[in-house]
Amino acid sequence: MRRRSTSIATALAVILGSTALTALTAGPAAADSAKILPVRSVGDIVVDGTHRRVYVSDPTGGRIVVTDYAGTVKATLTGLPGVTGLALSADSGQVYAAVKDGNRIVSVETETYTRTASHPVGATPGDLEVVDGRIWFAHGTDFGSLDLSGAEPVVRLAQRGDVGFHGGFGMFLASDPAVPGVLAAGNGGDLAVYDVSADGAALRVKGRMNTGVKQLDLTPDGSQVLTSWGDPDYGYGIGAYATTDLAEQEGYPIDAYPNAVRVAPDGSVAGGSSSWYDPDVHIHRPGDPVPVREYDFPNTGDSSGADTLVDGALAWAPDASRVFAVSVNTHGTYTLRALTDPTRELPTLKVSAPAKAERAKKLTVTGRLTSKETPAAGTVLKVTRTDLETPDGKALAGVRTKADGSFSFTDTPPVGGKVTYKVSYAGDATRAPASGSDTVEVSRKATSLSLNNNGKLYAYGKDVTFTAHLGTTYKNRTVAIYADPFGSDKPKKLLKKAKVNSKGNLSAVVDMTRDTAVTAVFAGDARHAAKTVKSTAYAGAKVSTSVSGHYKTGRIGSTTYHYFRKKTDPVFTTTMNHYTGRHQRFQVQVYVQGSWYDAGSEYFALSGGRSVVRLEAPGESGVRARVRSSYVNGSSGDTVNSTTHGAWKYVNFTN
Repeated sequence: MRRRSTSIATALAVILGSTALTALTAGPAAADSAKILPVRSVGDIVVDGTHRRVYVSDPTGGRIVVTDYAGTVKATLTGLPGVTGLALSADSGQVYAAVKDGNRIVSVETETYTRTASHPVGATPGDLEVVDGRIWFAHGTDFGSLDLSGAEPVVRLAQRGDVGFHGGFGMFLASDPAVPGVLAAGNGGDLAVYDVSADGAALRVKGRMNTGVKQLDLTPDGSQVLTSWGDPDYGYGIGAYATTDLAEQEGYPIDAYPNAVRVAPDGSVAGGSSSWYDPDVHIHRPGDPVPVREYDFPNTGDSSGADTLVDGALAWAPDASRVFAVSVNTHGTYTLRALTDPTRELPTLKVSAPAKAERAKKLTVTGRLTSKETPAAGTVLKVTRTDLETPDGKALAGVRTKADGSFSFTDTPPVGGKVTYKVSYAGDATRAPASGSDTVEVSRKATSLSLNNNGKLYAYGKDVTFTAHLGTTYKNRTVAIYADPFGSDKPKKLLKKAKVNSKGNLSAVVDMTRDTAVTAVFAGDARHAAKTVKSTAYAGAKVSTSVSGHYKTGRIGSTTYHYFRKKTDPVFTTTMNHYTGRHQRFQVQVYVQGSWYDAGSEYFALSGGRSVVRLEAPGESGVRARVRSSYVNGSSGDTVNSTTHGAWKYVNFTN
């Protein structure tokens, strides 16, 4: 209970434009995919095109994970401690795995993922290659072979000859099924090519390479050995060495820091780089230093740089439809990424349409198809128009490109509103599909829409009918009516959404407990523009005051008074509709010589919508006063109701 500090005796002295945007899109026919691998490390990756499977070795976890082309795990082979190098037999019937901790090579049948054999090799095997049916394996700074063609396996170690391999970063091998009898080997800056058509390895030529090499490969024409890092004099990139004399040739420039290289059966080159802020996989056509495609990994970790390619973790699908890559983030999470259409460059298709146009009037759309090599003149592009009446799109006549890739066409839009023209290129053997679009704002007639009761004030809790009236439209006759009560605690609410009646009217009832913004919305149709109208109606607060402590009531003239002894304090209890932080304004007036005079006012907090005020008695008789509780918009602590004054309560002090 609050007590006023001022007595009545003392008190006697006392308020879009819109723009049209051009969208450029260029993308492959099939979407790239990415799936997290259940591995703790990555040793090697090999692709079985016959069964459309990808094998990834995990040396730390001692397992091989088998996935489909989308990265979904199909099998997990465990109990293979230190498993690293992988190789596929020529008939795709077996995958061979180098198990370092067991000094053996394991065979896995590709139909059932069953381990069919385990062959001890007398050394710690690493990188694997299959050449003419024999399995070649790196060990230490040397390499050897495992021949399974006879009745018993035959192992030959130490086949490097007089080449002084000496590096500690691993021994790397390379071969190609299209080049029988040839094996390349590299380690610690030394590179060599061997003839392995007979028993053992016969050195053909030896040379030098960069010491930072992480992977080798042999081109399918047998003319070059490619290394994952070229000569520093050529900058970052894939190194290329002639197999005849290992003379360095022009390679393939890529970003820092190169760490993988793989060649497809058609000679296309995939180069990898460990690049936080640049593309990670780079695709080159044979002999072309300018990449035809590049892929940039996203950032799935918590550093500023993106995920990076694992050293040597690249592999081609045999049909060159995909390159598979394994990336790792800062959390040590490995992801298998299938990169689609790697050998097809990404064209760009730009479409430009007028920002605005009149309905049923001809307009012109222009654009250009560009790529590394511009498609031939006369290339047919598909055109689709999307509008309010054909949201799924309507095919228009195709358009042909000119010699420079440019094109233009005309159209007469029958529908107003946003009209989108999409132009699509189907792609070809060397280019991926591409599309582009642009949107035109086509004119529509203005719509007549009205809503009643704007600016009106209503008593608290009155049910008020708001009626929207919709004028002439083309097809759409639906209107939505929303109510948004003042105050942040109550959201905007849909009251009704329906077709207007035969007179064009739609009504909804609002319980006016707060000031309320009511809106009527017409979404528009093909010929008439969307429109929204708003009416703001106001609701008074619910205010009532009771008096206690009096000894009787009686009339003075036509006014009812509460009678108090001159030393008895009146108590006034005010109730008001609740709102957080709300206060009531308590006003006092006194009657002097036939007139009422303001004796002051004060704001009191409401607890649960209730406020009790004790007024100090004057201590003398013959004093008449009146009090009133009010809600004052803004001053009472909120703005959700309109200013409302309660009824005056009259008191008379007697002996």
